[in-house]
Amino acid sequence: MIMINLRKHNLLIFIAYIILTCGCRDIAVPKPKGWFRIDLPDHSYTVMNDSIAKANKLPLSFEYPAYGKLSFEQDRYSEPGWFNINFPPYKAKIYLTYININNDLEELMEQTYKINVKNHIIKADAIEEQVINNPQKNIYGILYDLKGNTATAVQFFVTDSIKHYLRGSLYFASEPNSDSLAPVIGFFREDIIHLIETLKWDDK
Repeated sequence: MIMINLRKHNLLIFIAYIILTCGCRDIAVPKPKGWFRIDLPDHSYTVMNDSIAKANKLPLSFEYPAYGKLSFEQDRYSEPGWFNINFPPYKAKIYLTYININNDLEELMEQTYKINVKNHIIKADAIEEQVINNPQKNIYGILYDLKGNTATAVQFFVTDSIKHYLRGSLYFASEPNSDSLAPVIGFFREDIIHLIETLKWDDK
């Protein structure tokens, strides 16, 4: 009887030892998936001045991010009216194309949809459209938000429906991942909206 109690006593001591020693250790648990923090600047803008616009034969003006760099570099693939706003720290770029309308507005709109939107439908989880309608400034168009892991997340075109046509698209030089890029996409989307809201056609 004494031996049984002694065994129970030793067993209790052993269990207590295990509990105490294990209780002091961190238990390994799977960590939730996370992404690196991306520090974004405050929104600030500068105007594309007349001299730059005229030098590049662009009959328009707008405000673009002060932390972006306008680029009119041409290569063998470039066409007249092509220019960009580059954001090297974020591997981002807004591609812009200005076109003079020559009784081909419907064709241009179809081309924009086919090249900039339709080609990404397979990868997109959804495509949302926001109508742009500003009669006071003669600016009409559509802003496209492409959801999911697409190469481009934001597309747009604007026109006065008679003479001017401008289209743009936001791209990142990195593997598409909507979760990790979400804050950056939202940030540059605001810049695109600001560009559109400050856009002016030069009809001189």
